[in-house]
Amino acid sequence: MYIDFLIKIKNAEQAEKKNVKSAFSKMDYAVAEELVRYGFLKRVEIKGRAPKKTLEVALNPEKPIIGVKFLSRPSLKRYSGYDEFKPIKGGHGLLMVSTSKGVMSGVRAKKEQVGGQVLFEVW
Repeated sequence: MYIDFLIKIKNAEQAEKKNVKSAFSKMDYAVAEELVRYGFLKRVEIKGRAPKKTLEVALNPEKPIIGVKFLSRPSLKRYSGYDEFKPIKGGHGLLMVSTSKGVMSGVRAKKEQVGGQVLFEVW
């Protein structure tokens, strides 16, 4: 799940690693692609075949993930409309939302005028 994935990335960046390997899931891949789009990661690749697929993530040392705040959990899901999405850390952070059009940032969801499950904030 994306929670373990993000903690693994954050810990690897604090340990000054260059790459991280993680088990593949569609949600983790969608989250990683958005983080690449906004510069928190350099690239993400899918390695292997069906039963043993992995995600290989190249970390970006110039823009590391300093903090993560999980807004939804498996036991508590939070939903919000696009009009309630605000800038995170003065525009330096990123809000991730799971919408009917897929996982996207709060900025993109606001632009496309779709709300959904608020996943986490990252800065």
